[in-house]
Amino acid sequence: MGTALVYHEDMMATRLLWDDSECKIECPERLAAALGSLRQCGLEQRCLHVTAREASEAELGLVHSPEYVALVRGTQTLGTEELQALSRQYDAVYFHPSTFHCGRLAVGAVLQLVDAVLTGAVHNGLALVRPPGHHSQRAAANGFCVFNNVAIAAEHAKRKHGLHRILIVDWDIHHGQGIQYIFEDDPSVLYFSWHRYEHGHFWPFLPESDADTVGQGQGRGFTVNLPWNQVGMGNADYLAAFLHVLLPLASEFDPELVLISAGFDSAIGDPEGQMQATPECFGHLTQLLQVLAGGRICAVLEGGYHLESLAQSVCMTVRALLGDPVPVLSGPMVPCHSALESIQNVRAAQAPHWKSLRQQDVAPVLSTSTHSTEGKPLSPLPGDPICKAEAEVASLSFLLDQQHLHPTPPVRMAITLTAADTTLALSPHVLRQEGSSPKWETEAWARWAGQAGESVMITCVSVSVTDVLSPGVWSAHHRPHESLAQDEALGKLLYLLNGILDGQVNSGMAATSAPAAAANLDVAIQRVLSLGAQRRILWLNIRGKEAATVSMFHVSMPLPETTGGFQSCIFGLVLPMAYGFQPDLVLVALGPDHGLQEPQAALLAAVLRGPAGGRVLALLEEKSAPELAQVLVRALYGEAPPSLGPFLAASLEDRQALMSLRAQLQSRWEMLRVAASESTEGRGDS
Repeated sequence: MGTALVYHEDMMATRLLWDDSECKIECPERLAAALGSLRQCGLEQRCLHVTAREASEAELGLVHSPEYVALVRGTQTLGTEELQALSRQYDAVYFHPSTFHCGRLAVGAVLQLVDAVLTGAVHNGLALVRPPGHHSQRAAANGFCVFNNVAIAAEHAKRKHGLHRILIVDWDIHHGQGIQYIFEDDPSVLYFSWHRYEHGHFWPFLPESDADTVGQGQGRGFTVNLPWNQVGMGNADYLAAFLHVLLPLASEFDPELVLISAGFDSAIGDPEGQMQATPECFGHLTQLLQVLAGGRICAVLEGGYHLESLAQSVCMTVRALLGDPVPVLSGPMVPCHSALESIQNVRAAQAPHWKSLRQQDVAPVLSTSTHSTEGKPLSPLPGDPICKAEAEVASLSFLLDQQHLHPTPPVRMAITLTAADTTLALSPHVLRQEGSSPKWETEAWARWAGQAGESVMITCVSVSVTDVLSPGVWSAHHRPHESLAQDEALGKLLYLLNGILDGQVNSGMAATSAPAAAANLDVAIQRVLSLGAQRRILWLNIRGKEAATVSMFHVSMPLPETTGGFQSCIFGLVLPMAYGFQPDLVLVALGPDHGLQEPQAALLAAVLRGPAGGRVLALLEEKSAPELAQVLVRALYGEAPPSLGPFLAASLEDRQALMSLRAQLQSRWEMLRVAASESTEGRGDS
């Protein structure tokens, strides 16, 4: 099983045949740029190629009326003037003699991908298609879209493969109202869309694009709209939307398939979106979605009109689908006030329909006066930095150039072996690391090189908070450095750590004896910190015993026992802090009383691959179950974690603990905020 890439060169045939300033941006060069970049980066060659086919008219009829299908079929014989006249009957649409053929290929490509994923031929994939589809409605073309590719795919998955729960994530910058209309009363499809809205003053100018539209009838709560009311949303805003809105709902929904309406006009440089999210952000979003549905993801191209930004964003998405580490996110991880307003409103609108939100602290809907645009520009004025074309182009070029400075390590995953580990059934691509550091190096690092840099420690425990730990003081169990130097496990650990820090290995897992576990961990931390003042470590100490008073750099929380409580802890605490801290390395230490079930450990390892660009080192005590080691290796290698099981809401005690921690920590860790009323000035409203 691998990653599929589905496309057909015929989809480049349709193009605008007359002057139209609005429609000219939807051009064949979009596909050519994306495909060319995939080839240049060596990603196309690593994918499994699936040839697109034409969808049948019966398949088009899963969503569209027979009359509309017949109308589009008839465009094959029309002249240019007739095509132009017909196009004027719709909003932002152009027809071409090849539109029917290209549209059927686009739908067929997505259906081929869905079939390949759901039959197990591939694990996930991307369909590079045009025309796009998410605006198309039952009997109308709209917004460059002719047939609704993703909506047809969802119906196909339900009818042919018997699926009951499908998640559609629409990160295009325009609201996919076509998908919303088709499924607004259908509880089997959870539709999430973020989109540039500007209080209804941005296309498609619909009141039903706002957060208070949640679906109809049995579908109430299954339409989730997150409107962006300012331009300039960046990486922190997009991550906050996923962590505090989408992932809690999606985890409770527990989808069997994830369809992404992957529009990259929400990326930096695009003239439609005017947003600031960098290409690697879409890799991180894709990684986060891979914890759902067993990793069964079908991404489908929608918009994206800045060719270089589009191409790089497509590459980052495919890298994540392939399981590669994604470069760390750049820029300050502080959501802006306007983004927090939107997040607050959508959480309040959806809370009556979802236990995962009701178990959290949900602020009320902001009053309409907050949304007034009187006296305020809908977009930044021409003098604002965000609107300076020269600065934007320079920023985009710099960011895209940075992608070449983050090569993928030659070894994705390595483990240190003990005699008990040799029975592990591992992928042949996982390196079994049997070397160790030279004796002199082990001794040197056991002498506690001076501290430099920063660290954050998150301790998940099963007992109450007792110990006091100040920032920079480690909870260590010391042994003489002479015995440390003789410890083979420590030597192997440092050898593996060197490989990660040198960029030869991306992530790793090491086993250590119980008596030496704490001391070996401390040596590893000192090893990283001593290499430079800029080194930052996120340390998750899950031991079941140690605990500490909360500080801004040492957080202790009881390990929740329910699925809902555990997910709230991960999405609402651990990941926001991790992305806000932007670590160089994530250390996960699992003691003998860690209390994690295997699916929980796998989920934790999988999501922690993101904040540090995949650099995760897991430390296990030798007596840990081999099944636990197996799931950790798979998750760190990039495989999707197993399901946590049925959603069970967090206990009152766990809810109160999480809410208390968030209240104490959010003044330092802005990514923890879920409401505008909690925010400081931050990035302002730009």
